[in-house]
Amino acid sequence: QVQLVETGGGWVQPGDSLRLTCVASGRAFGDYAMGWFRQVPGNKRELIAAISKSGITTYYADSVKGRFTVSRDNAKNTVYLQMNGLKPEDTAVYHCAVDTTGRAYASASQFGTAEFGAGGQGTQVTVSS
Repeated sequence: QVQLVETGGGWVQPGDSLRLTCVASGRAFGDYAMGWFRQVPGNKRELIAAISKSGITTYYADSVKGRFTVSRDNAKNTVYLQMNGLKPEDTAVYHCAVDTTGRAYASASQFGTAEFGAGGQGTQVTVSS
């Protein structure tokens, strides 16, 4: 069983930046890809970024491409999401999740929502002026 704790959310103005952090425990972190999701009330969660277990392959949803950067530090069991140029439509609860397949993702197109398990409690990001 893996435990995930997300931090770093908050209230910011449009154009600002935030860095989210997800610390994982209870599993061999480096053996699994990680994903970042966001969810607004009434909607399904959306996979917005993912990173392979090696960190070489990354995926970004079109809505965040060019603004968000996912990275990981396997020695610290941590995955990050750097969010720049935040927009009001980025407002959501963000959470990380662990890939359940153990796959070695070789291309961004291989990532999908179904491959990830449930996330942590998440961290709220609110973008508003």
